[in-house]
Amino acid sequence: MKHQKFSYRHLDELKEDIVRAHVILPVSDHLDILNTSLPLYRKILPNRLAIHPMEGCDGTAGGAPGELTFRRYERFGASGAGLLWVEACAVNNEGRCNSRHLCLSHDTLPAIKKMFDRMMEAAGHTYDKDTRPYTILQLTHGGRYGKPHADATAIVAVAENPYLDPFSNPKRRIITDEELEQLENQYVETACMAREIGFDAVDIKGCHRYLISELLSAYTREGRFGGSFENRTRFLLNIIEKIKDQVDIDITVRINAYDAIPHPYGWGTDENGLPALDEPRRLMQLLWDKGVRLVNISTGNPYYNPHIGRAADVGPYVPPEHPIESASRMLNIIREMKSATPAMAFVGTGFSWFREFGAHIAAGCIEQGWMDLAGFGRQSFAYPDFAKDILLHGAMIRSKCCTTCTKCTELMRFGGQAGCVVKDSKIYLPIWRQATNGRTMMTTRIASHV
Repeated sequence: MKHQKFSYRHLDELKEDIVRAHVILPVSDHLDILNTSLPLYRKILPNRLAIHPMEGCDGTAGGAPGELTFRRYERFGASGAGLLWVEACAVNNEGRCNSRHLCLSHDTLPAIKKMFDRMMEAAGHTYDKDTRPYTILQLTHGGRYGKPHADATAIVAVAENPYLDPFSNPKRRIITDEELEQLENQYVETACMAREIGFDAVDIKGCHRYLISELLSAYTREGRFGGSFENRTRFLLNIIEKIKDQVDIDITVRINAYDAIPHPYGWGTDENGLPALDEPRRLMQLLWDKGVRLVNISTGNPYYNPHIGRAADVGPYVPPEHPIESASRMLNIIREMKSATPAMAFVGTGFSWFREFGAHIAAGCIEQGWMDLAGFGRQSFAYPDFAKDILLHGAMIRSKCCTTCTKCTELMRFGGQAGCVVKDSKIYLPIWRQATNGRTMMTTRIASHV
């Protein structure tokens, strides 16, 4: 099926197109399962809805939250979602992907603690006194996409990659094994600070081809962190082990299961860039053995092939497939990962393009055992109280939903603070106009193998 914009007025119309697309995609007529609890680690999540770690690029030059960051997390706290997965926080300054990227350090800890407390105070007005959402702070290093300031030069990649090199900082160099070993300890230090702030868990970010994600596909790299499966997973597993040994905090992972980049430059792929999931499935079992009990699965690369990870109506290019096919591929890959470790809790993604029907897809996937929680990313920018409407009213409201116009992404690419230009226009439309200044996103070439 060719790409087309969302045009469904009724759930039955969407079901008909799912059949027409010849894909397997569960749809439930009932949303009750989204309002059920889920035991996780030492807690019980009050429902099956999650807010994804969505970067706002609205921190200070020093890596602390800015005014819009506080506003965003107060809105997320009041959302009603049972899981609040707080955006990527760099473990050092070089790992920041832009000049407004949050960075957890001893200097920024008080401000991030203040942001956390405001988020939880807002949650307290939504939940009863005996209930609180589960909270995760995502820890990251941007790797080849690091750019803490405009003329940054200390940018590191894991290996040369002919597919990604044109879309990343040309000033990069290859990070050494010794630097990676030192970086492991910075993850541990930031995990200690996250625990001090009050987070239930830290997420060791391994998605979207940032540093850890790139290491998983470092087939062409030499040394202790490249080549073999054991070497390529070493950095991630070392961090998990060290945090477990030194910090009393839960550990989660948001990870790519499929890059859609041909082997040997992609993870979870064959020579044609098609899914080959043996290694991702193997990693799921290793994560379980290391004590990880919650994984958030994603796919693709937001710079090279964004439609693989997020179906959209419009964007910097027209995807070569129908959004139903994009979403179905990702959700079926999550199902594959869940089948590898059935006892592991999985967060699914890919629901925003379906508007209010995304809740029905999410409920269907959970009913069928494909995943345990449904995460919403762009939807949370546009519609931060989506969970409250599902839980209290049994439906999402069409007029509040994300239109998948990708303007939040344009804001990030042009150096503005990210948010919903359409549904939160009073705040973000002026920022978008200033950031884009009449420009449009450059058309991205999509390789013929995708």
